[in-house]
Parts: sequence; C-alpha cells; structure tokens
Amino acid sequence: MGNSSKDDSLTDGDASSGDAPPSKTSLYTEGEKVLAYHGPRIYEAKVQKAELMKKEWKFFVHYLGWNKSWDEWVGADRLMKLTEENVLKQQELDKKQGVDKNVKSGRSAHTRPKSSADVKAEKEDTKTNVVKTKKRKTESVAEGASSEKSVKIQIPSTLRKQLVDDWDFVNQQDKLVKLPRSPTVDEILSKYLDYRSKKENTTSDSLAEILKGIRCYFDKALPVMLLYKKERKQFQDVVLDDMSPSNIYGAEHLLRLFVKLPELLAYVSIEEETLTRLQQKLTDFLKFLQKNQSTFFLSTYDSIKGVEGKGKGKDD
Repeated sequence: MGNSSKDDSLTDGDASSGDAPPSKTSLYTEGEKVLAYHGPRIYEAKVQKAELMKKEWKFFVHYLGWNKSWDEWVGADRLMKLTEENVLKQQELDKKQGVDKNVKSGRSAHTRPKSSADVKAEKEDTKTNVVKTKKRKTESVAEGASSEKSVKIQIPSTLRKQLVDDWDFVNQQDKLVKLPRSPTVDEILSKYLDYRSKKENTTSDSLAEILKGIRCYFDKALPVMLLYKKERKQFQDVVLDDMSPSNIYGAEHLLRLFVKLPELLAYVSIEEETLTRLQQKLTDFLKFLQKNQSTFFLSTYDSIKGVEGKGKGKDD
C-alpha cells in the first residue's frame, strides 16, 4: 500500500465513480466508523470529512490504528457500513487471501492498515500490550535497517480499484488472466522507456537500470508472492524452465508487484537522494500505467476451466 495523496485520490476517484446521480444527503456522516477497501483488502476506518465534489460524494477517511499519513479521500464505492454482516465479509476476505496476522517478514504490516480485528485486539490489550509493543519494536528495527528510510509508492485510486477487481475475478469468480498476455510486462516496460525517451529527447541510463530492476524483481517475485492460489497451476502449465514470467504475464500481475515493492526494497540499502529519485520514477511509471489503463489491463478474465483447457492444448 502506498502513501496515498489527497489530490491524487480526488482526481483519480472521479474516473471510477458510479452511475447513480448524487444525493443531497451523504451516505456516510462525519465521525462515522466504516469499513474501507484499500487494495484487495478491507479495513476499519473513520470518516473525517464528507464533501460533495464534482457531483460525487467524497469522504476523507482515517484508517484506525494507523498514522495520519495514510488518511485519504475516497469515493462511496470504497466504503461499506460497519455492520456485523460486513465485518464477516471482511474476515472472510482476509481468510481467503491467507492473511497472516503475525507477518512472517516483520515488514509487510507497513504496507496496509490494520483490520478491525487488529484494532479491537489492541484495545483489549491496553494494560498488557506486550505482544503489540514487541511487534512495533520489530517493525522499528526493520525500518532502522534501512536507516529509517522506506519507499512509499503512491498507487493511483483507479489502479487500486483495479487491484480489487483483479482479486475478485480470481478469488470470487474463479477466473484467470488468459496467457500469454499482450502487452507483456517486458513490452510495457519498453513502451514506458520509449515514452520517456521521446518526452525528454534522450535515453536515460538510470531509468533503463530501474526498469531492468523492476523486470528482475517481477521474474523473481511472481512465483513466490504475486500469484493467488488458484493461479499456481496455470503458472506451472505455461511458464517453462527457459521462460521469463515478464515475457508471459502482463499489467495485471505487474501492478501487484508495486504493492509488494516497499517490502522488497526495505532490504536494500539506498542513499536518500537515490531513494527520492526512485520514488519519483516509480510514481511516474504508475501514472503511465493509469494513463494506458484501458489498453494495458483486461476488462474481464476467462473462466478457470476455459483457460486451463486452452493451456493444455498448447502444451500437448
């Protein structure tokens, strides 16, 4: 989860608004506790402000248990009422994603807000908060390992919604991305390099190195942390020993990498100046993905049976 900015969320949120005409009365009120989608998960949040902007209600939310730097403006499509039914939906979503409350790496907890279950556990443990304190210290050490520097990747809200839809297609609708994709990850990275080169009238060696690094991270991370359980058989069928995932997969899986990048880069020693440039380049690349969202991303996936059937035919 990147550190979302208010302006970016306001601009991008308009593109994903619903078809229903705006009501004069807000669906959510200031101070109301709600459940909010962020990426493929749901978190407990509190509505700080509610404003009608460009004929659409926008809500400035604070994720409970998290620093105010995560606060952001979201549309009504990202929120749900805090009801018992929706809390069960949140818990079921966590369960299906295999969310581990005791994060193995000790770092990925930085990439997302806490769920309502986490917040309630903290409230109950205010007197004997040994476990939570220990967890926070572990996270502090993780940050200290990179000299208190962390990579914050700002993912535009329309792409965050893309992540939610992506999760829903695979885990709820039993559908998969048809492979090989076009354009592939490798082709998208090349298109971005060409785009920047034409815009700046020069080819940047540093940018080429960054894109090479993204490609390398993608190829290594895909089978380990970027696939959902239902996608693993397809990976085994399609990606042979001499193939690179970046030449087979596309934007859908590349976007998942940007959710994991802060966690991966936390292990790398990066100078502050280099870190700032890297964040700028990664943010610009995401804007490029957003600009070409309708071209790079699929609007729907294929059924698992259909995809596996076609894959077996090719292998045979």
